[in-house]
Amino acid sequence: MNENILGLVAGGITSVAMLPQLIKVLKQKDVEDLSLLMILFLILGLSLWVWYGFIKEELPIILSNAFAVLVNICLLICYLKYRKK
Repeated sequence: MNENILGLVAGGITSVAMLPQLIKVLKQKDVEDLSLLMILFLILGLSLWVWYGFIKEELPIILSNAFAVLVNICLLICYLKYRKK
């Protein structure tokens, strides 16, 4: 199997991992069980992977992690919007 295809498939699967959580939060408007620190660290780590992908010129790394960053930024926005003050 072509390593770029493998990278895209693996990256795609891990990138959508947080989508069910985001969908649940959007439906229920409840972020009580989410950890702000976890979301922030995840965004930071994924952003570093994107940077690494650019350095290595690896499109699968860039695309999959950039998508995951966007999903987690949406989750962060929901967290800030729906948290109980």
